[in-house]
Amino acid sequence: MVRLHVKRGGESEFLLEAPGSARLAELAPLVARIHNGRLKVQRLCAEMEELAEHGISLPYNMQGLTDEQIEELKLKDEWAEKCVPSGGSVFRKDEMGRRNGFAPNEKMQQVIKKTIEEAKALISKKQVQAGVCVDMETVKDALEQLRGAVLIVYPMGLPPHDPIRMEFEDKEDLAGTHAGTEVIKESEAQLWWAGKQLEETKLLSDYVGKNEKTTIIVKIQKKGQGAPGREPVLSHEEQKEMMLYYYRKQEELKKLEEEDDDSFLNAEWADNHALKRQFHGVKDIKWGPR
Repeated sequence: MVRLHVKRGGESEFLLEAPGSARLAELAPLVARIHNGRLKVQRLCAEMEELAEHGISLPYNMQGLTDEQIEELKLKDEWAEKCVPSGGSVFRKDEMGRRNGFAPNEKMQQVIKKTIEEAKALISKKQVQAGVCVDMETVKDALEQLRGAVLIVYPMGLPPHDPIRMEFEDKEDLAGTHAGTEVIKESEAQLWWAGKQLEETKLLSDYVGKNEKTTIIVKIQKKGQGAPGREPVLSHEEQKEMMLYYYRKQEELKKLEEEDDDSFLNAEWADNHALKRQFHGVKDIKWGPR
């Protein structure tokens, strides 16, 4: 299997294995699907952290309003009584005004937070350094873990307007958001390798040859964005090591300049009479009372 080190811009995203016989018309959408799936997991984790701290989302017409404004407008959250966390709630006001403030108790919070950590670990960029590949099964596993945690804490489910429920139902609206710009439609995905676009009409082996054990760095782009930046000659770690080396070298030179230029005259090898004394057998004689 050919190992693809997938990058977006200059950052590593994940590792994916594919046979050399893989059609690029199918491989590019698959890479986009995994990329988008990882983004969904990240968005869910962020929202679930808020869920653990401040409870369910308020209806749109109540978000951002003060308690006085809500009372003045006679607005009521009909979902507050329906969506009560298991074991009861603890009130923690959401200063952003997005959630109702009735957070799960400490035990249920830990269920959510622990699951978030596990889901993040599954799709983390650190998996690249560990040499662990990520595929759609990995993404689905992370999503199911998050879904299971929500059902444990909120067995009756979440309100239909809650971003978490919308993400699980694929109804999220990312229009006009930064998160929306990160998503790559499968039909618009392009893969690049070594400054070349991998054409959809070809196979992966047309570019990497018959070696199924090779690893290549591919970059995913949206169609029309042009070629991504080339990989640097030196990696970030190699650049750091080289800078450290030259810094140490510079410090050594500074230290030599600060030392007395005549200090070498005190060295044994600089003594003009050392060889003569050695031949006469009078080397290392110390004068003084016994």
